[in-house]
Amino acid sequence: MAVSADLIIINGRIISMDPAQPQAEALAIAGGRILAVGSNSEISGYRTGETRVIDAAGASVTPGINESHIHLFGASAELDQLSLFEVKGYEAMKAAILGYAESRPSEPLLMANTCDYTILGEGRPIDRHVLDSILADRPLALMSPDHHTVWANTIALTKAGLLEGRKLPPGNEIVIGEDGLAQGELREHYAFDDVIALGANAGRDLLGLSTGDEPANVTAADRAYDRALLKRGLQHLAANGITSFQNMDGNRYQLELLSEIQAEGDLICRGRVPLHYVSGDIVEQMDKAAAWHAEFQGEWLNSGTVKVFMDGVLDSHTALMYDDYADRPGWKGEARIDQATFDRICIEADKRGLQIAVHAIGDGAVSSVLDGYGAARAASGPRDSRHRIEHIEVVRWGDLTRMADLKVIASMQPTVPPGQCGLPLEPTLSRIGVDNWVRSYAWRAIRDAGIDMIFSTDWPVSPVSPMLSIHSAMTRKPWRDDLPDNRQTLMEALDAYTVRGAYAEFAESWKGQLKSGYVADIVIWNADLEALDPEAIVGVTPRHTICGGRITYEA
Repeated sequence: MAVSADLIIINGRIISMDPAQPQAEALAIAGGRILAVGSNSEISGYRTGETRVIDAAGASVTPGINESHIHLFGASAELDQLSLFEVKGYEAMKAAILGYAESRPSEPLLMANTCDYTILGEGRPIDRHVLDSILADRPLALMSPDHHTVWANTIALTKAGLLEGRKLPPGNEIVIGEDGLAQGELREHYAFDDVIALGANAGRDLLGLSTGDEPANVTAADRAYDRALLKRGLQHLAANGITSFQNMDGNRYQLELLSEIQAEGDLICRGRVPLHYVSGDIVEQMDKAAAWHAEFQGEWLNSGTVKVFMDGVLDSHTALMYDDYADRPGWKGEARIDQATFDRICIEADKRGLQIAVHAIGDGAVSSVLDGYGAARAASGPRDSRHRIEHIEVVRWGDLTRMADLKVIASMQPTVPPGQCGLPLEPTLSRIGVDNWVRSYAWRAIRDAGIDMIFSTDWPVSPVSPMLSIHSAMTRKPWRDDLPDNRQTLMEALDAYTVRGAYAEFAESWKGQLKSGYVADIVIWNADLEALDPEAIVGVTPRHTICGGRITYEA
């Protein structure tokens, strides 16, 4: 044959996601792309003395995982923080925090993540007094699993200038106690950003998520510190079989850091970074997003999406509901952005050819987002926009028809429904209300409506493992016998993580499948996925991750 392979995989159970050739046992790679897919004998012709051969030994080989909703910078920082995942009760929380504090004697802010709203038990809230009883002389903050609430002790609130409260934009709240001082619960980013900024990297990791602004007075040492954080995060992605990520927060600083990592040869995962619009002149901000799109459009790093938050989350009553919360009559939540402003954002982004991705958890938020997308279509006419809605935890049935008509992508996270992956059922189920459970996390109804659905973990909200997510998608049980079965098949889940993930970033012509000419983004797993009981999927891990023909992880 005219071309020899750099790398060949043999004896695999190849799940190509290519309808023309769905299964095979071997493939050949050269120059970062797939040369051919076929039988062992067919692929052997590409082998020379210089070719590396990997024997998959009957394990599944799939396209690389496309993680379509993560927060890479913040998640990378959290890899070194205390995790309170599955910690329950005051004594267990105290022991974990004090042990972590002892191991970090010079840390300016002790940060713990994945703290359940009900960690102390039903009806016992976390406040600054509880945290002071554990640690009073060092700043301490606990982040909720959804990353929309922080609890801080008194010294942290004082250093952040929040103890006496502060006026905040809609949808953000510093909960005030009966004594007129901050209780310690901080809802949404404008409430807790100044606490996070007490940390070692001054909160630069979360700026793209909170305000979308650029960090000020960054030194060369700061940049080196932040690049090291991101490299650690990229290595973590590769170790989980991820070859592409779509960030859901962004600023130019992140694009620059990733560009520097690419120049160093260490960008081992393809990335897409949006402009996060929070406030400011809309035309100016959309022009900036368009400029980033023009500047960053490579196969390894690109931009072109505008991210917006329409609401918060259910557990803190900050998600925007269409009707009142079941457990809080008279309260629907608040929109982060009024409808007229949001419509204008959509119109200006759409006419510049930009994709829009909006965080919308409540059914009121989903409806408002679709109104904005409709306004953009009315202003500029139909186009292949591939606008997205992130999360869609509760949805009105009529809005599924609108989503399908507008060709909106549903970006879903199988790990987040109550009861999944160790999450408690409460308080979420009470917030939604029994009558609305059927319209919540409605994966099957969304798929049946003909809507393109992509899967992700929202890391660091959930662990980034795609197999944890796929397991959750395949095994989720209804909360009540008469509710729909939302379980997904293995092939549906893989489609959402590969083919559909590539489609969501306009890359379906060159990645997301194992076929000749496509980039060699591949995972060799340590088991035959199709032969496993769905319950066993959670234990599957990569043996090799390959991105652009380069082995980026090897077990």
